Amino acid sequence: MTSPTRNSSTLVPSQKHQCTSHQSSNTVQTDVSFISTLGDFEVLPLEIFEIILGFVSVKGIGMMSMVSKIINNRVVNYISAPSATKRLFPQDFHNPEQSDYIRCSILEHYGSLGLLFKRCTLLLPTRERLKYINKILTEISCFKFNGCSDPLHCFGLHCYGEFLEILYLRVHYCILYNLYSIAIHSEVSFCSKLGQFHNLELRLRTFCRGVLLNHWIDRSDSAFWLGCILNPWPVVNQARLLYLMFGPASTQDGHVAWQNMIEDEADENSLRELADAVKLLHDNQTNEWLENDFVKLIVALTEIPQEWRLENTARFLILCGNQICFSFMASKAASGQTMEMARLVVFLALVCEKDIYGMDWAVKTMQQVCNILGTAYEKNTFLQNIENAFAQMIMDALQFVISGDHNEEEARFLNLFHLVNAQANFHKEILYLTMNYDM
Repeated sequence: MTSPTRNSSTLVPSQKHQCTSHQSSNTVQTDVSFISTLGDFEVLPLEIFEIILGFVSVKGIGMMSMVSKIINNRVVNYISAPSATKRLFPQDFHNPEQSDYIRCSILEHYGSLGLLFKRCTLLLPTRERLKYINKILTEISCFKFNGCSDPLHCFGLHCYGEFLEILYLRVHYCILYNLYSIAIHSEVSFCSKLGQFHNLELRLRTFCRGVLLNHWIDRSDSAFWLGCILNPWPVVNQARLLYLMFGPASTQDGHVAWQNMIEDEADENSLRELADAVKLLHDNQTNEWLENDFVKLIVALTEIPQEWRLENTARFLILCGNQICFSFMASKAASGQTMEMARLVVFLALVCEKDIYGMDWAVKTMQQVCNILGTAYEKNTFLQNIENAFAQMIMDALQFVISGDHNEEEARFLNLFHLVNAQANFHKEILYLTMNYDM
């Protein structure tokens, strides 16, 4: 009876001893693991380690941050230091004498920074990761919406965009914050008369284009961010934002030229960016955008701030492409606006003549519109309205030449010349088309 008791009493201390040995072994392994993750840097004080990082390239620091969790933490601490921020974030954004080579190098540097931040914050929880990146970036004045004194000539917005492109988090806190800021400032702009706050409009234009839109290689990314900017707003405000970001602007101070489309003849260059933005949305449309939405957007756009000159509308539709142009014309046909359609066809022909586009395109567009008209009477009325519009416009142009100011005589005569040629070439294409059908 006593023997088992003695055996059990002798076994318990032995088990306790083994357990203690096992804990001691774990401690030793942990210490060895801690040392191995730092390697030769273990013997260096933290201050010396950070001095060494000051001589390592940004790409090299990014590679080091992935070696171990301990080194990653030290890299994060280094980046957060003011001395490192000055080195990692060069802010010479307003130097007009910088060569293209230097600017490309700076852009590449900020791309490497984006990769560094992506790697060194990978182990952080998402919320902490986003807060940390935002805290670093908000210390750079040119990266703030209202921080730059000269946004029109600021190279910093392009660097910020390059940084975010490499970092590329579609739910990035900084971007969402900036979109929220854009929304607030846009509302201020929408509630006021267009052009009343020139500086605010300029900041919106340069920030959206430089940071969120212009730097993407993949067009679908640009379409995504453009949709993020536009989607929260009703169609009228979407049109205003599009014009604000991509419409014609002054070459001197960058202010948006709101009156340009209703007072002057706009050339291709002043309309191309606006048309490209609409095509970007159309070609990369999602379920949120239907064809009817684009028609409403075009209608609203061509009425900002008032109804555009029809020649400008025609040139804009040509630049937008066949599908958007036809959808716009079809909406006019569906609402019975045959006279307005006829005048638009005449201006499409005029723009084709002035800008040296093929006149057969205008004739084919007229054919497509005829095909969607329901009855022969509607088609005949539409064709008759086109001829009446041609005749009326030529008579008006002739009257302007006769009674006009001598200083504008040459421009008015040139417009009459283009109109007569447009009518002749338009009818020539119809004759060619008719002869081919008869054959």
